[in-house]
Amino acid sequence: MLRPISSLEIVSSEELAVLGHSQISPKLGLVCITDSNQVRYRTMTRKRLLQLSEAEQEQALRQLYAENLRRLGVALEFCAAEKIDLYRIAAGLFPFADEPLGAAVLTEFSDSLRQVGDRTLQLGIRIVMHPEQFVVLNSDKPEVIANSIKILTAYARTFDLMGLPRSPWALMNIHGGKGDRAERLIGVIRDLPEAIGDRLTLENDEHTYGSEEILAICQATGVPMVFDAHHHIIHDHLDSYDHPSVAAMLTAARSTWDRPDWQLVHISNGCESFNDPRHSDVITVMPSSYRNAPWIEVEAKQKEVAIAKLQQEWLPQIFPTSSAQ
Repeated sequence: MLRPISSLEIVSSEELAVLGHSQISPKLGLVCITDSNQVRYRTMTRKRLLQLSEAEQEQALRQLYAENLRRLGVALEFCAAEKIDLYRIAAGLFPFADEPLGAAVLTEFSDSLRQVGDRTLQLGIRIVMHPEQFVVLNSDKPEVIANSIKILTAYARTFDLMGLPRSPWALMNIHGGKGDRAERLIGVIRDLPEAIGDRLTLENDEHTYGSEEILAICQATGVPMVFDAHHHIIHDHLDSYDHPSVAAMLTAARSTWDRPDWQLVHISNGCESFNDPRHSDVITVMPSSYRNAPWIEVEAKQKEVAIAKLQQEWLPQIFPTSSAQ
């Protein structure tokens, strides 16, 4: 069972009203795949692709993209059936789409991609993405920055082909990257193409860029902040999700969103100890202040099992009169 929620109302209803967020039950999000085999995707290594002739490469990518597009449709229907309102699509959904051949093949699926995008709107499911860790916009190496922008451009193009809005509703979330390079990150973000910049969000991490540092960068660039409570407690060496700074950072992060009701946060629990950065199977401890979070992405090993547990135990506990999501 989840521990009881504290009766302390850290963020008042009046404060929420000022920020434009109403007291509604938080919406939960699934990360990429399911614990079961219901949502899985195909992939291909660069080594394997380069072993093929150009014609074979084109055909291999065409088959892979078609199959992963079909499986994305399965994922959306799964989320709808399980009352999961947000889905983080896998960054490797269309591998090599940042290369000319992959981009050309993906264009062939424009109509199908748009149909999937339209289906997300019909189902009311929010689509987001978290690019790989090697996407670093403030590297000391210009070629790394250029490659990172190239990758983000490909992801943004996929979202465009799906007809997803150029806004943080369909966000692309990254970490701060190279340590002690905040000013460089700010400068690069300000020069990003609109298709990337309008969707970009920044998340605090557990080692390099803590909540205060990411908040300052978000305030300087106008980029929304995705607050991760578990990263926060690890970075700041805290022993409770109910430390006052957790609620304070949730509120501060919300102020970076032009649409506060779109604010997204992350939750995970430590695997073997409270401050363990490795994710646990399910979520057994939630910050009390997260009752005020509009959207929560659940980062747990057992994926949909963890979400179901929160739907059955946590949501009814914080909003007894509302049904689980």
